[in-house]
Amino acid sequence: MTESDDWQNWQWQMAHRIHTVSELSRYVKLDLREINGITQAAKEFKWNITPYYASLMDPEDPNCPIRKQAIPDIRELDDCEGEMDPLAEDKKSPTKGLIHCYPDRVAFCVAVECAMYCRHCVRKRIVGKPQETMSWKDIENGIEYIRCNPEIRDVLITGGDPLTYSDEFIDKLLSRIRAIDHVEIIRIGTRVLCTMPQRITPKLCEIIAKYHPVFINTQFNHPKELTEEAAEACDRLLRAGVPLGNQSVLLKGINDDPDVQLRLVRGLLKMRVRPYYLYQCEVLKGTAHFRTSLEDGLNIISHLQGWTSGLAVPRFVIDTPIGKIPIEPNNIVERDDHSVVLRNYQGKTCRMINHRRALSETLERLAQPAVAAL
Repeated sequence: MTESDDWQNWQWQMAHRIHTVSELSRYVKLDLREINGITQAAKEFKWNITPYYASLMDPEDPNCPIRKQAIPDIRELDDCEGEMDPLAEDKKSPTKGLIHCYPDRVAFCVAVECAMYCRHCVRKRIVGKPQETMSWKDIENGIEYIRCNPEIRDVLITGGDPLTYSDEFIDKLLSRIRAIDHVEIIRIGTRVLCTMPQRITPKLCEIIAKYHPVFINTQFNHPKELTEEAAEACDRLLRAGVPLGNQSVLLKGINDDPDVQLRLVRGLLKMRVRPYYLYQCEVLKGTAHFRTSLEDGLNIISHLQGWTSGLAVPRFVIDTPIGKIPIEPNNIVERDDHSVVLRNYQGKTCRMINHRRALSETLERLAQPAVAAL
């Protein structure tokens, strides 16, 4: 297809998001399952796809990992276990949109809009719902809560996607939060680097740079998403002094293959984006077909360790109602009072001194003659 002259304009991308079968058919050849998913599942779970993200889809392959993340699937309706608020965020919201789970930090869901509605979105209960829209009064209430709680030193601005707001709004929001003395760190959670990199304009980067330290965490889930446009958007932010991290979600049939993950994390490092978290897919309503076992995630981490730089290995975590809990491979094979047997990435083992216990016993032995001499 011929790209519009406005293709690089993020506002054009937002205004021309795809949400009908006929529009999507301009990009891909839809099979009956996908058409059925759009017509049936979309009645319960909204969908929107930017033209840019649709252009990454394999036009012939319905199993394309880009298509699976964006196109509604009839299996979304066959989920008897999933919940709409699996993290119990609503119970931890002292004001609308503000989630206070950890003592020193809050997540501030200022937006209910996204460039694309990901099929695995953990906040699909609010995304795209007009009744959930945050007014400026709601945002002011959240800012006042932060101001009145001096233990809060870290504010994550999220949503929805906060970078779907205008430059002026983002400038105003960051200014108000940065004016709070005890807020040391501002983070922004956004997926536009992946789904609409046109949003990362020089002007936006200038605005964000005024309020450092600001960190951005994004979400790339598959190597096909690591495009030249995405790399350029990351580079603009990095040149503005913004550190970038990536938070992937482990998704069955998309990135639950160790080799796919290896290509993803290596590609991220080439773009100077640090793999930060690999999330276990939540038991979220409509996502049963995406869920994997814990063993799948542990196998991926084991596959990455030793086969790529430690910089490229994310932490495998499960987000729970009581916070994020890291899950790591157990490389301790055997342990006693004097030594420990460890397993490496190749399955080889070696025995090492259990230094802490051995050192304390040595110090005790050295101290005994000294006491006797006194």
